Amino acid sequence: MENLRIALDAMGGDHAPEATVQGAVEALKEHEDLKITLLGDEDRIRSVLKERTYPADRLSLVPCSETIDMAEPPVAAIQKKKDSSIVRGMRMVRSGEADAFVSAGSTGAVLVGGQVLVGRLKGVERPPLGALIPTKNGMSLLVDCGANVDARPSWLVQFAEMGSIYIQKVLKKDRPTVGILNIGAEEEKGNSLVKETFPLLKADQNINFIGSVEARDVPLGLADVIVTDAFSGNIVLKMYEGTAKMLVGEVKRGLMSSLLGKIGAALAIGPLKKSLKKFDSKKYGGAPLLGLRGLVVKAHGSSDATAIRVALNQCVDFYREDVNGLIKERMEEAAKQKRELRSRESGQDS
Repeated sequence: MENLRIALDAMGGDHAPEATVQGAVEALKEHEDLKITLLGDEDRIRSVLKERTYPADRLSLVPCSETIDMAEPPVAAIQKKKDSSIVRGMRMVRSGEADAFVSAGSTGAVLVGGQVLVGRLKGVERPPLGALIPTKNGMSLLVDCGANVDARPSWLVQFAEMGSIYIQKVLKKDRPTVGILNIGAEEEKGNSLVKETFPLLKADQNINFIGSVEARDVPLGLADVIVTDAFSGNIVLKMYEGTAKMLVGEVKRGLMSSLLGKIGAALAIGPLKKSLKKFDSKKYGGAPLLGLRGLVVKAHGSSDATAIRVALNQCVDFYREDVNGLIKERMEEAAKQKRELRSRESGQDS
């Protein structure tokens, strides 16, 4: 493929710019067709780069005089801080100077900037955040997990369609299963949003809908794509992260609490590390904001260099598989079907 150009917010996240710069350097070593532009405080970024070896022809720097803090109101920050790393990176995607933008910075600013600066694909009602989460069967996509706290049934249908394309192309799953997050398995259960959305998903021939998925079934991997509003999705995601962290900590503490436990841990160290690694959030990179004109990926605020590298690798997979192109085609097809339906209905009325 042609060189993929990624704009990286070097100042975003708890460990910036050390983690972001290191993650970029590692990603460049993995992909010879990758170019990265670091955006942020020039002096701090160059100070980190001085200690590292990297391909200078594929790593560039755009100095930015401003940074958007986590606590700032997103809309005001996007409007006022034109020279921030987030705004500059988004504008690079919109203008075609970059194919993707990655940030571990302010979630609100990334969401607002994605819609306002990058813009939605034609036909997309609301872009959702899709996060990959570990399950018994591998990985599932939780969508929406942070962008649209209040949602409409038609939005959730689009989330399901876009999420299915993402899983099919990036995780190589034919006809990925889709479930809607609910408080019970029965079709008649749920709030008004779930009840209105359920029959729409059931009738959608573009997805492999299997019905409701309860929260306790999410870790079992019952569905490849779990559709919900961002309020419920974010609660599930945060609970998931907290539970995984607690379980890993408890297992380690229990094994180290006695001599017998330490002996057992020494004997089982290989399988144990493999099992615990599954719950390492760094493995899953960031959450793409699906349905935009260009790719925007929101990495976790606590991302270290490994998580940044994985988020950059996500962009490579997304780009190689032309996920955005396929989403665009699907949304255009859906819009055409709606127009034809309205035309038939108006003809019957006359």
